[in-house]
Amino acid sequence: MTTLPLPAWPYPRWVAHRGAGKLAPENTLAAFRLGASHGYRMFECDAKLSSDGVPFLMHDAELTRTTNAVERLDKDVSEIGGEHPWSALSQLDAGSWHSRAFAGEPLPTLEAAARFCIRNGYFLNIEIKPTPGTERLTGEVVAQHAARLWQGVAVPPVLTSFDIPALEGAMAAQPALPRGLLIDALEDEPWSAWLDKAQALQCQAIVCNHMLWNPDTVGQTRAAGFRTLSYTVNEGAEAQRLIALGTDGVITDRVDLFSPA
Repeated sequence: MTTLPLPAWPYPRWVAHRGAGKLAPENTLAAFRLGASHGYRMFECDAKLSSDGVPFLMHDAELTRTTNAVERLDKDVSEIGGEHPWSALSQLDAGSWHSRAFAGEPLPTLEAAARFCIRNGYFLNIEIKPTPGTERLTGEVVAQHAARLWQGVAVPPVLTSFDIPALEGAMAAQPALPRGLLIDALEDEPWSAWLDKAQALQCQAIVCNHMLWNPDTVGQTRAAGFRTLSYTVNEGAEAQRLIALGTDGVITDRVDLFSPA
């Protein structure tokens, strides 16, 4: 088997999951600031679209877990984030669910996250997290905004997704932006089939459930020319195992446990 050269990878090894893991309300600028206070220079976040096409940070399709949508929005309509315009979403409290200290923290736009990261020299992994039914469109729009926001910046964000149509949209819209395929389980497919999917998407990285990495999968992935990243790693012994395997990135909630230095 021919071993392909690895793509340049200017990103830190340690990545703060959703900003600061569980220490602050996920996918908010408060979480980014807290992660930065622990020395982290790269953050992972989730991006989806409002009904009027504004990319904003949120993991779930529904709003109810991490905002006060039930109190603020019409109870007769669905609380799916993508069914509301940004003018309504921007008024939600995305911090009180976590703790009183973060009450009133708003949902951020991707643009707000970009400005924070660029101004401070931080790096970003944007997971494209489409509302069901908007997969390719979300990939296209997130990629277009990312290219605009990071124009002229030396290191662009990495766009990742579990959703292949979303990555296809991102590739079609902005092929120069680096991409990574997220994998949770093999689903009865051999590892080589997932590498084939990543190659078709012209990805630079495989980002997978940390339990899937072993000497064989790391070796195959690196030989195929992909960088290797893991989520979500919260135990010290597991982090050391992944580092010993030579993987390139560790996404963690435990910004208080792992020092990126």
